[in-house]
Amino acid sequence: MSGNRLAGYIIFVGVAQFVLFMLIAEAIYPGYSVSRNYISDLGNLRLEPSTPHAAVFNTSIMLLGILLIAGGVLLYRSGRDATGRALGALVMASGVGAAGVGLFPEGSPHGLHIIFSLVTFLASSLASYPASLYRGLRTPLWGALGTIGLMALALYVNGIYLGLGWGGMERLIVYPNLLWAAGFSGALLGKEKG
Repeated sequence: MSGNRLAGYIIFVGVAQFVLFMLIAEAIYPGYSVSRNYISDLGNLRLEPSTPHAAVFNTSIMLLGILLIAGGVLLYRSGRDATGRALGALVMASGVGAAGVGLFPEGSPHGLHIIFSLVTFLASSLASYPASLYRGLRTPLWGALGTIGLMALALYVNGIYLGLGWGGMERLIVYPNLLWAAGFSGALLGKEKG
């Protein structure tokens, strides 16, 4: 199995399990609101401590981080040009950020959670650009989704939520990046198969 194909599997599994377990954590968190709660509220050990949502979310996002790091390493190693290496490095950075979000849940000291969240948001959005130019898989779709994530991040940090609430705006950062990563990893699998 080629490094690209293995990276495709690893990234797809990481994204898919995170989406599913994030939904489970939202469902078991009493009174959770996608518009009035941050995604990271799901991992905060001090909010609603009697439910297992934090364990579910933090484990899932750490697994996402580990799998993105592994997928990024494979993409970097198989990168034949600067685009491939940039993609691998940015996917690895996204993974480091995601793992850090789980290791340092919301409310952790020294602002570590915020730093790792920002790394994840920026690196995953920026990674969409080399993904859009990746050999044999060129499409503007992934870059467009990353651009949505970057624009939403700019609005979010300026307190502009477009009537979606801070939780809804945060999802406009995260969901497009999860979508392009799932689509790109699936395309890697399809390209290698054919």
